[in-house]
Amino acid sequence: MSLCRIKKDDVVIAIAGDDAGKTGKVLAVNRKTGRAVVEGLNIVKKTVRKCNAYPDGAIIDVPAPIHMSNLMPYDPEAKKGVRVSRVREGDTVVRVAKGTGYRFESK
Repeated sequence: MSLCRIKKDDVVIAIAGDDAGKTGKVLAVNRKTGRAVVEGLNIVKKTVRKCNAYPDGAIIDVPAPIHMSNLMPYDPEAKKGVRVSRVREGDTVVRVAKGTGYRFESK
């Protein structure tokens, strides 16, 4: 399953689930499972064993993967999630928002 509308370092908005309406930056994408880890979305509690960083152990909050069908690229001009089309410009392919024409530049 390959949804190349969302890439690492993109800002996305959740459109479904407990975090619907929240935005965050994509930290990692797993194309095989169709999931992405987004900063600030789908936070779960994780217990960690004793180590140098946590001498007594701890319960920490970490973002869990969320399915990419529940995410949309966020357009800061329109202030909402947008659909994306891929447009060829010379030798490169650029992702462009369908409604506003906002260009999602790769980093």
